[in-house]
Amino acid sequence: MVDKALGGAGLRGQVAGQTALCTVGQTGSGLTYCGYDISELAEKAQFEEVSFLLSRGELPTASELAEYKAKLKSLRGLPDALKTVLENIPKDAHPMDVMRTGCSMLGNLEMELDFSQANDAIDRMVALFPSIICYWYRFTHDGVRIETQTDDDSVGAHFLNLLHDKAPSELFAQVMNVSLILYAEHEFNASTFTGRVCASTLSDIHSCVTGAIGTLRGPLHGGANEAAMDMIQNFTSAEHAEQEVMGMLERKDKIMGFGHAIYRESDPRNVIIKKFSEKLAAEVGDDVLYPVSVRCEEVMWREKKLFCNADFFHASAYHFMDIPTKLFTPIFVMSRVTGWTAHVKEQRANNRIIRPSADYTGPDARSYTPIESRG
Repeated sequence: MVDKALGGAGLRGQVAGQTALCTVGQTGSGLTYCGYDISELAEKAQFEEVSFLLSRGELPTASELAEYKAKLKSLRGLPDALKTVLENIPKDAHPMDVMRTGCSMLGNLEMELDFSQANDAIDRMVALFPSIICYWYRFTHDGVRIETQTDDDSVGAHFLNLLHDKAPSELFAQVMNVSLILYAEHEFNASTFTGRVCASTLSDIHSCVTGAIGTLRGPLHGGANEAAMDMIQNFTSAEHAEQEVMGMLERKDKIMGFGHAIYRESDPRNVIIKKFSEKLAAEVGDDVLYPVSVRCEEVMWREKKLFCNADFFHASAYHFMDIPTKLFTPIFVMSRVTGWTAHVKEQRANNRIIRPSADYTGPDARSYTPIESRG
């Protein structure tokens, strides 16, 4: 019999399938991609290597990586029809809606007619997602139509170049590379599971990703880094941060960026991005936001034994790179599309439609009452 508490628990702790792509909270640091520890990948790999790993199953050779990166560079240009759609999305639209609409429109223009086309569709999305969000943002906020075909060597540098109209510094490009690696994959999280459910119906890959984007849009999944930024930017010092956080705890306000559904003691991604947030703070001359973030971390652990997840120090890191807060979660999409699509391929390879059952909690059986007799 199904445990009636499962619905209330959001299915946490329940095994919903198998994957060879990722471990979360199980081995080594607690996070691996295809057997590779996240800390080693963040230190040594390029995001494009990780993207290749997730879609092809193995790290690329030097020649394979060069060919793959050249392919991604060639796929950065937006179709005219997609530009038209982006230009007609309002300035005040939610950027995640822009990503969702952009992906859906791409699926209309470049349909996946056969599953053998999956890798080409995946590569196109990895290459094009930075172009989609930056084209819309620059057009609606700056009034310019940007050229999205750049010669930047990496996806992260390409994004920063499109956003700021200049090549990023070496440190900025490095941080973006690490950030994209950290967000690339995370097992059966809500958006990934959405993508797998869609894939289990044998739908096309753009529909799977569009559904995943819609799921990530929800504030209980994506957006924690934006919420963290909205909070910490109001604190003027570490002491002020402690005072305000203590007040929030006393009022039982929700504080985003802390704790995790799977990790129990720490999030291995936080340790990595925190170090880069500190480096960026020194690079840009910040003496407020990083100390504020550290004090928040200390208070939350001292008072509630809650640790920072990957999102919290990403907020300050992105801010130091002059990325608008509203674009934080679309960066998540630019990265996680690699994990989502790898799961789509894995689901298709050994597919059964995902159709769970539910415990009924409604009224007992009853007879239909004619409308003239209802009062």
